[in-house]
Amino acid sequence: MKRTAKAHWNGNLKDGKGEISSQSTILNQTPYSFKTRFESGIGTNPEELIASAHAGCFTMSVSATLERAGFIANDLNTEATLDLDMVNLMVTGIHLDLKASLIDGVSAEAFQEIAEGAKANCIVSKALSVPITLSVTYQ
Repeated sequence: MKRTAKAHWNGNLKDGKGEISSQSTILNQTPYSFKTRFESGIGTNPEELIASAHAGCFTMSVSATLERAGFIANDLNTEATLDLDMVNLMVTGIHLDLKASLIDGVSAEAFQEIAEGAKANCIVSKALSVPITLSVTYQ
């Protein structure tokens, strides 16, 4: 299986503008620019897309791990925070903050283990070479 995305850019770095499109068309000429990346502007940016992908992948991985253990997830909500070092222009880490509803038969300790396993084994986590941290609220 292959997934594709396209980017178009026109102009210099600070004043130029671009669009990003994805194979599924959920991103369809979505604007991005220097302002959306490093300041405040309407559109997206590569780091936001990485964080979004990671949050989605990790949350699905938690659900799949629960299912393999014989449980069905209730509400799972993940916020991924990507840290961008503006001096060295590099991603330095991602923090996953998972908030989950209690699931009958799954203790807090077992859920923490499931979440840790999902963090280590989700496809996007495996693709990244930065530290990934996790906090879990299970109530």
